[in-house]
Amino acid sequence: MQRLKSLDPADAPAKSAELLGDIVERRGSVGPMVSAMANSPALLQGYLDFSRAMKRVKIPRPLSEKISLALQEWIGCALCLDAHTRAALKTGLTEADVALARQGTSTDRREAALIAYAVRVLAEPASLGDEDIAELREHGWSDQIIADTVGLVSLNLLTGSFNLVAGLEPTPADQSTKEKHNHVG
Repeated sequence: MQRLKSLDPADAPAKSAELLGDIVERRGSVGPMVSAMANSPALLQGYLDFSRAMKRVKIPRPLSEKISLALQEWIGCALCLDAHTRAALKTGLTEADVALARQGTSTDRREAALIAYAVRVLAEPASLGDEDIAELREHGWSDQIIADTVGLVSLNLLTGSFNLVAGLEPTPADQSTKEKHNHVG
C-alpha cells in the first residue's frame, strides 16, 4: 500500500512542480516514484541530477542492469526488480542472465567479479580492501568502472529504499510480466 502520496505538478511544492512540469513536457508523464519524490523538492532534484549523471557511466548497459538486479534483489524492492528485469530483457539479456544476476552472479567470470563487488559495496563496504580492488583490476576493470559501480550502488540504494519507504509496488500488469520472466526453464 502506498504510504507517501503522489503529487501532480499543481499539488507539489514550487520547485517540485517545476521539475515535474519539465518531465511531463519531455516525456508526457511521470512515474509513481518520481511523483512521490515530489514531496521533497531537494530529494527530487538530487535524484534527477544523479540519475542523469549516472547515465554517463562507462559500464555497458546490459552489465549495469545485471548489477542493478543483484542490488535490488538484496534491497528487496519489487518495483525496482520489475523495472530492471524489463530493462535487462530490452538490452538483450536472457531470462537465465536475469536469474543469475538476481543471484549476484554471471556466467562471465569478469562480470561476476564486478557484480559481487557491487553487492559488497552495498552490504559491507568496510570489508573491501586493497586485495579486492587489485582483483577487480586483474579482471580488467579500470578505476573509472570501479568508481562508477559505487555510483550505481548508491543510485540503486536511493531508489530501492525510497520505493520501500513510500510503499510503491509493481502494478498487477507489471507483476504478471515479472512472473513470466522469473520462470527460467
